Order: sequence, then structure tokens, then C-alpha cells
Amino acid sequence: MTPAKKNTFFTKFAKWTSRITGQPSAFAVAAGTLVVWAISGPFFGFSDTWQLIINTGTTIVTFLMVFLIQNTQNRDSEALHVKLDELIRSTRGANNQLLDLEELEVEELDKLRDEYEALAEKARTSLKKVRSKPKAAR
Repeated sequence: MTPAKKNTFFTKFAKWTSRITGQPSAFAVAAGTLVVWAISGPFFGFSDTWQLIINTGTTIVTFLMVFLIQNTQNRDSEALHVKLDELIRSTRGANNQLLDLEELEVEELDKLRDEYEALAEKARTSLKKVRSKPKAAR
């Protein structure tokens, strides 16, 4: 089953933007902009307008990037959950109750985590017992 590749304009834009802004050259452009701004300070007498330019610019960029980053994060998280669910579903002996854990309430997740921590502790204890036996007795 191949999912349809229907991307909205925003999804395409968010993917493109995250690819571009994740490049070292994007960092270089941002750092270069700050250097040019700082060097231009004496020419503008370090005026309020000079400071307002960088404050406004960085505020706008930060505000917009929050939404783009969250969109990318949400898509990646959803894809990862689907992939993990498929691995659980297709693994013989896996606990299919673990599918869709992200839909559970915090209390239910805590209870499951406690159960798995108890299983892990039991496994560690068994392993310590095996390792503490002489090699000939194993």
C-alpha cells in the first residue's frame, strides 16, 4: 500500500524551507547579516532605528520559523509513529497493545512504562545471576 503523495502548498513550502535553512550556507548568511548590521552601527550612530531593524527582523523570522519547525517536527513524528507501529505489528511475538501509544493518556502511559521497567529490572536481575555463575556451570 503506497500512500498518495498529496502535499499542500504549506507542506511543500515547509519542506523546502527546512531543507534550505538547515544548510550551513543559511547559517553563514544569517551570521553575515548580523556582522553587516553590527559594522553599520557607527554609520547610523547606533540609533534606535538601527537597533529596531535587527530586533524586528529577528522577531519576524523567529516567529515564522516556529511554525515551520513545528510543521516539520509533526510530520516527522507522525511518520516515525507509523513506521514503529508497522514494526510492532509485523514482529511475531510483539505486544500489539503498544500500537498507537501516543493516543493514550499520561496516566496510562505511566502505567505501561512501570510495567516495562519492571520487566527490564527482572531481565537485568536474571542476567546478573547468569553472569555471576562460573563459566563451567553455565
